[in-house]
Amino acid sequence: MNRYCASRFATIRRYTREVKVGYVGVGADNPIRVQSMTTTPTLDVEATVSQARALIDVGCEIVRITAPNRQSARALGDIRRRLDEDKLSVPLVADIHFLPSAAMEAVEHVEKVRVNPGNYADKKKFLVREYSDAQYQEELDRLHEAFSPLVLRCKELGRSMRIGTNHGSLSDRIMNRFGDTPLGMVESALEFIRIAESHGYKDIIISMKASNPKVMIQAYRLTVKMMEAENMHYPLHLGVTEAGDGEDGRIKSAIGIGSLLMDGLGDTIRVSLTEDPVYEIPVAQALADKVSAHWVKEEKAPSEGEENLDPFQFTRRVIEPISLPGCWTMNSQTPPRVFAINPAADHSPPPDAVPGGMKAENPVEGWIVKLDDYSDLEPFLRRIRRQPFGSVPLLVEVGPVLASGQWLSKAGHPGSPMVFVLRLEDLSPGSLRSWFEWSEAQGLPLALGTHASELRTFASSLLSLKWDNKIVYLHGGSRPGHVMGQYRALAATLESLGIKAPIWIRNKGAFYLDESPGFLNDLLEASLLSGSLLCDGIGDFISVESVTHTPKAVGLAYNVLQGSGARISKTEYVACPSCGRTLFDLQTTTQKIREHTGHLKGIKIAVMGCIVNGPGEMADADFGYVGGARGKVNLYIGKDCVEYQVPEEQAVERLIDLIAREGKWTEAPSKS
Repeated sequence: MNRYCASRFATIRRYTREVKVGYVGVGADNPIRVQSMTTTPTLDVEATVSQARALIDVGCEIVRITAPNRQSARALGDIRRRLDEDKLSVPLVADIHFLPSAAMEAVEHVEKVRVNPGNYADKKKFLVREYSDAQYQEELDRLHEAFSPLVLRCKELGRSMRIGTNHGSLSDRIMNRFGDTPLGMVESALEFIRIAESHGYKDIIISMKASNPKVMIQAYRLTVKMMEAENMHYPLHLGVTEAGDGEDGRIKSAIGIGSLLMDGLGDTIRVSLTEDPVYEIPVAQALADKVSAHWVKEEKAPSEGEENLDPFQFTRRVIEPISLPGCWTMNSQTPPRVFAINPAADHSPPPDAVPGGMKAENPVEGWIVKLDDYSDLEPFLRRIRRQPFGSVPLLVEVGPVLASGQWLSKAGHPGSPMVFVLRLEDLSPGSLRSWFEWSEAQGLPLALGTHASELRTFASSLLSLKWDNKIVYLHGGSRPGHVMGQYRALAATLESLGIKAPIWIRNKGAFYLDESPGFLNDLLEASLLSGSLLCDGIGDFISVESVTHTPKAVGLAYNVLQGSGARISKTEYVACPSCGRTLFDLQTTTQKIREHTGHLKGIKIAVMGCIVNGPGEMADADFGYVGGARGKVNLYIGKDCVEYQVPEEQAVERLIDLIAREGKWTEAPSKS
């Protein structure tokens, strides 16, 4: 019933038909295609051609250009000719919203047309209306009449089409029948696919974009399931829309796009950043390369049992509450905690003060230290008894020698909050029982490293133990499939055994976390593993384990939690990547708003260049800043526009006043 991919434990690519976008094949056995979108006004042919060239130079394989009206659509012909003269045959895509007349003009000049089923031949009015079945069919008949001419012309000219649903621009018809849901997104696309298929046209690519990675992931999964039920095998274009800029935008995109790619879904991708579009390409290429390295044949996929998980609706995994007295408690409603490697080389307790460069609002909630043998153990225990270190616990990872536990009876209570971290493979049945008994006697948690097959092998002895106050993490070296799949298998096996211990997601990649290109790899690794699992409801503790860059590692962990919606530690921004429709300088404006509001923890602010997706994509935002006309801004509270046509030079100040009137403004703390 919940099947949407061949395996959740290995990356087996979904079968699709091939769709040609010009000379570029998408889907089937083609590589993952990387694309982007110009941000220049389409009528400025010179600027648009120049930006398209820049995108091609960095490896963009498909270039999308907005066509908001017939005049802009005609300009696509000039852009196509200029690129052809330069022998740059990159396929062009016309981005269409609202106007069938613009689409009918654009199809004459480009290789692909993107239509948004939420607003093609529809005007979104946020009307609440109950449609009878007959009235709903009348709407579909009207849509068939409006959409069919474009389908027939695409078929005649050999053009392809993207039916691109956006969470923020569903039609009133869909909203009233299916709601603002992933199901509504899928039904919106299926209405258009069925019209196209009624004319024998199948050169279609599908997208299901949202600014919330959870919604986006669920919508694509549901799309595949529902298309399979109707024998549809169209390629998927993946993207997190309005992801924002900087580290946050890259993390959101990596979580949403990467999670689906690792499930074998996705044939072409765009990373949407509120930056110059050339910066989108390296991120997309790195994601595609990283996932392609995990592709396996279906016959080689690991069999790790069944998950008790609904992939189409977020539900956090249920755990037994655990606590570390004086430090923290953890249950199914508590946001995930953040651990970090203790930067002190001699294992001395970290000072109470926050390490240099780390933000106090992103606290470390457990320091990881490693002890290999007795020469480390005794000095360590003497030190922490002499110098207790407050309410931040130590997670003491012991090697095979110390795992025997022969010293436990002499050690007694360590005198400071502590969690001993063990690997199941280092323990005999007797030492395992000794550790569990010691944990219960001292009232201190244990963390146990294992993997799914090891749990099943030792199930009988494990189930005879009391699992109160225990944490589980993945360990066991190289296993079949990818690490994300191994964590999923671990969670599924714990569920099958009735063990509801919380799970600690340990990001243990390279994690150099410096300013070199290696930082992008670190960011993608953490986002793919932790972000994807958190969006599935798996994960109660998280660590990005870098010895040399602890502050950045902790910051990255919190940003991944924020990007996945698992823990909010700062202001959330939803910002579109800009295009030819944008009515103000989006990058500069976003940075200005961030400078003034970045201290408002828990507030969500949407910054939108125009009204195409703005009002809808802001559905769960507290406040919105949306381009209304050239030099004018509309301000929103949720979906409601409360100030129209504010002069751009006054808009940020008026936004701050609006936040204050709603009682959500606080002054920024002093930088000193």
